[in-house]
Amino acid sequence: MQDITRRDFVRNSVAASAAATAVVAPAAAQATASSDGAIKILAISCSPRKGKSTAAALGVCLQAAREVSPRIETELIELAGLRINGSVAAGIPLAEGEPDDFPRLVPLLADPKVRGIILGTPVYFGNMSSLCRAFLERCMVLYQNKLALSNKVAGVVAVGGTRNGGQEVTIQSVQISLFCQEMIIVGNGRPHARLGGTVWSGAEGGVLKDEFGLTTTKALGRRVAEVALRVAGLS
Repeated sequence: MQDITRRDFVRNSVAASAAATAVVAPAAAQATASSDGAIKILAISCSPRKGKSTAAALGVCLQAAREVSPRIETELIELAGLRINGSVAAGIPLAEGEPDDFPRLVPLLADPKVRGIILGTPVYFGNMSSLCRAFLERCMVLYQNKLALSNKVAGVVAVGGTRNGGQEVTIQSVQISLFCQEMIIVGNGRPHARLGGTVWSGAEGGVLKDEFGLTTTKALGRRVAEVALRVAGLS
């Protein structure tokens, strides 16, 4: 029997997953994304707690994106409660009967109409959540199959338990993975250029009362929308 290396296993697993989910090539995406004059921006909450601080911050981000243009459509996806095993990206098969929710996310991410993706994660010990890491690792299938995320605009929101709780280093950690996907990474731009949305969940009243954090989050949503429209040739 021919020896199969880890690289071979991952390549074969990726190919099989792509065939099952019909990943769209970037060239096709470029040809069809603007057919109805609208683009879509996804926000993905990588918090294990559904409907909490990270989701709320992303909701503000998407509202700001919609205000840029009537051509902008948005959708919030929460990964809380989904079974996403990052070990599959390392060539480790799922246990028999183990559920896997990641494949059904692939068509949403690779949709030609989606021109912007904003990832949100809580900060744990100065880094992203384990759910966020597993999600990004499983996105290897999109990297291996014709770079289905290439040229989509990306931004990152990090929610920390203190004002300076590692939000910026967490954003940078997530951005590195997105760079590898050939995504167009943006920060929050004007009025003060920063890496992304830096939110404090410990503010009295929660994230929606964090005036400074919401300023960065709204600016990020606006910036993702502006650049996505320009890349799509709609600005």
